[in-house]
Amino acid sequence: MMDKRQRRDLVRSYKERTLQQGVFAVHCRAAGAVWVGATRNLDHQQNGIWFMLRNGGHPNRAISDAWRVHGESAFAYEILEQVRDENPQLIPLLLRERAVHWLSTLNAAPVTG
Repeated sequence: MMDKRQRRDLVRSYKERTLQQGVFAVHCRAAGAVWVGATRNLDHQQNGIWFMLRNGGHPNRAISDAWRVHGESAFAYEILEQVRDENPQLIPLLLRERAVHWLSTLNAAPVTG
């Protein structure tokens, strides 16, 4: 059993962890389609997208349709780039700029919308 101090230390370390921020792609190999998005938490992004797709609740109809037609095994999640800056206030701007770059480079559609 965990004592209060251990629990408190674990909670503190969880809160102080550094999140990976950046740009990712969702690929449907069977359809040859790619969608790009930016997030402040790359580690949890795939789980969130896959959860929505499995439950039929993803807002992007094209991704949802491809998921229904081709199934989960046709999909892949790829981290394209991590974004870091000493000034945390610049991160949202950098994420948007890098997402636009990758959308153009991969001739992709946005994950959302």
